[in-house]
Formats: sequence, C-alpha cells, structure tokens
Amino acid sequence: MRTLVIGDIHGGLKALKQLLSRAEVTRDDRLIFVGDYVDGWSESAGVIHYLIALSETHDCIFIKGNHDVWCETWLRSNKAEQVWLEHGGKETIQSYAGFTVEEKYKHLRFFEQLKLYYLDDRNRLFLHAGFTSMHGVEEEISENTFYYDRTLWEMALTMDKHIDENSEIFPKRLKHYDEIYIGHTPTINFNSERPMRAINILNVDTGAAFYGKLSAVDIDSKEVFQSETLIELYPNEKGRNERSLNQILGR
Repeated sequence: MRTLVIGDIHGGLKALKQLLSRAEVTRDDRLIFVGDYVDGWSESAGVIHYLIALSETHDCIFIKGNHDVWCETWLRSNKAEQVWLEHGGKETIQSYAGFTVEEKYKHLRFFEQLKLYYLDDRNRLFLHAGFTSMHGVEEEISENTFYYDRTLWEMALTMDKHIDENSEIFPKRLKHYDEIYIGHTPTINFNSERPMRAINILNVDTGAAFYGKLSAVDIDSKEVFQSETLIELYPNEKGRNERSLNQILGR
C-alpha cells in the first residue's frame, strides 16, 4: 500500500482527476490531503462532491485549510466574510449554483469532520500550514495556527543545510516528528514547480491555485506526481487567478 500526500487543490477538479490518473491510484493506496479544497478555480463545489465520493471507495484522510474554514462558515450561516470573497469565495459560491440544500448540508458535514492534523504510526505529521509550540501540535494554543502559520516553513528554509539536527540550538518543534508535510505556502513563490524539502519539512503546495500544478508525493519512495498547470486546464480563467496571485504577492 502506498501513501500519497496531495497538495492544495483550490477548486481544480480537472487537475485532481488528472493527478490521480497519472499516479495510477488504486483502492489499496492511502490518500492524505493537506487542505484548501476550494477557492481559486471554478469547480470548488465539484471538488468537494468528488472527494466525498472518493472517500467511500478509498482510504482518505482530509486536513482542514483556511479556505475550507471560510467555506464551512458560509455553508453553515449563509454569511460570507469579505476576506473570503476577495480570495476566491465569490467563485466558490458561484460553483454551488444548482446544488440542492441536501447536497450543501452533506458538504458542510464534510468540512466539519476535517482534521486539524494527522500523525501516522511512523511519526510523520501532516497539517495544512504549521504550528508554533515547542512542545508539538498537541500543545498548540490557537487552532488558527494550523491554518495560517508560515513561520514553520520560513524557519526551515532559513536553516536548511546550515545547522545539524543534533545541534543544541536545533528548534525543538522540529525534533518531535520524523517528517512534517504541509501545504498553504506555494512553492512557486520560491521559484519551484515541484514540492520542496527543507530540514524535515516537505511542502506539497505547488501553486495549483495560480499558475502551478497540483502535486502528490509518495511519502515512502518520495516519487512525485503532477497534473498539468491549472492555467492549461482552465484557460478561460487565467486572468482572474493571476490577479489573485498579484494580490497575495503585493504587486
């Protein structure tokens, strides 16, 4: 049995289907998704519908991302936060046109049951963004940290190749886990179209929300599988997502 960890999907259903096909996923494989299933491309509701069906036939573990929190809030209350609308929420709401009340409730239940993190039997941690507690994820004070923290990844990038993990000053929060898998911060921000590793952290968000690809990594062999770029799969939506990327990068 393989275990594949899959990066942020952001409404790219075409990319998800293509990725699973290219990876030749079978029912013997375990699939771990690191969150942000919605907001970005036009098929957010379709992604959730597909993942629910996939979980009925495959061993799936779903982590919650910050975009998922926003969508969950809207599905529960029918109220959309302005920050969400400015970062893909408007398109996600549009993607729910034609979905019944019952289907929306099923999607709400999906979001409600997402995990904050997952720790496997080989001490490998999976979460959306990061954590800050030197004592590990179980001692994290704020749930929001799991959705938004970038300091874990930034610290690992700064330290990579410059400090030995046996050093006394090696950060204690990194020592708790053999490996840590995250999404949230696109590797294309660091000029990489592929998943990146720094210290014992592997970032699998390769920018599917923008001009990157959707990626999966076999956590044992480290083999990488990727879709085409999302711009190629959704050519008519290119301009909108480039504007969103420019907002994030402050351009």
